[in-house]
Amino acid sequence: MRLAERLREFDAYLGTEMNMRLTRMRAEGKDVINLGLGDPDVQPSEGQRQTLADACLDVNSHHYPSFYSPKPFKEAIAGWYRRRFGVACDPDTEVATLLGSADGLFHIHTCLLDFGDIALVPDPCYPAYVASVKIAGGRVHPVPLLKQNNFLPDLDAIPADVARQARMIWVNYPNNPTAAVADEGFYRRLIDWARRYEVAVISDNPYSEICFDGYQPPSFLQVEGAKEVGIEFNSLSKAYNCCGWRTGMMLGNREIIAAMNKIKSHSDRGMFYPLQVAATESLNGPTDFMQERNRAFQQRRDVVLDALNSMGVKAHRPKATFYVWAEVPKGAGASRDFCFKVLDAISVWMIPGSMYGVHGEGYFRIALTHPSARLADAMDRLKRFVG
Repeated sequence: MRLAERLREFDAYLGTEMNMRLTRMRAEGKDVINLGLGDPDVQPSEGQRQTLADACLDVNSHHYPSFYSPKPFKEAIAGWYRRRFGVACDPDTEVATLLGSADGLFHIHTCLLDFGDIALVPDPCYPAYVASVKIAGGRVHPVPLLKQNNFLPDLDAIPADVARQARMIWVNYPNNPTAAVADEGFYRRLIDWARRYEVAVISDNPYSEICFDGYQPPSFLQVEGAKEVGIEFNSLSKAYNCCGWRTGMMLGNREIIAAMNKIKSHSDRGMFYPLQVAATESLNGPTDFMQERNRAFQQRRDVVLDALNSMGVKAHRPKATFYVWAEVPKGAGASRDFCFKVLDAISVWMIPGSMYGVHGEGYFRIALTHPSARLADAMDRLKRFVG
């Protein structure tokens, strides 16, 4: 059987392969601590779960999703962005609902790229950005995220001839994997740059509500002119503790929203209606649970950072996300070799930075997705390994 040549252009997601490997290790009796998976141990509130359960039990909730009006969910999304970021979006023309933001980031390239078109993609980055560009037939031009630039792209370093050919640029703040953040000043520069070169800005903002030390991440869309040049993805997954629900959103530029809706009219039939009901209720409901959750993530962050510091491992101190981006100890080899040696020796899995791109080499990522005591156990093991 002949498969598409584009499948040779990218690798399968390492996380899926590793979850299978870690499952086999546990079956062998090993006490594995998975610090790679970005799926935290927090749960939707009882009210969220009850709303979803009630909607599922309603016999009238099981038609094709297109049977129901998506307007209540879209209005809830627009209302959340208005309250949280001060951003006004028309629910009918500037909001699209997604089956998780991953649904949107996969299809956005089909909206914007023809065969051979350039997409500017940060390096390091969430690997699906690269894979989705290549699946759409586009070309990736990496934009380095370097420590000396606080892991922000240096827009002036992008060659002018490349910028003129580019159709889109990805930004993702708070960032995965580096946990870096961007301020409104950066977004203003980005908007000016995008106007100059006529490049669409795609902002991925799923970690906007995971933040510490009084910090509140901004939205790209809250800066004047943003909707003229781009869109933003967000999701209930991290913000509302419901990764498995696959409920996401896209807001901003009307032309891009319309293009996405056109593609999705063929690619799926919309979101399961009970999920729309539960997501609408969540977005319109209380958010006080976020403060306690974020305090727990901050405590976990400090446990990990204190431990890494005690063993001489340098790490970026995150203001947001539930990730710690740390430097591979000197003399420990390449990031992939280091992380697999750690796994084999002490049954602790951390993601090598090279998985996220060339400029991720020399780093590894820790996910704060376990209770503090479990993270302390992992750090004790790592300290003994590092020596």
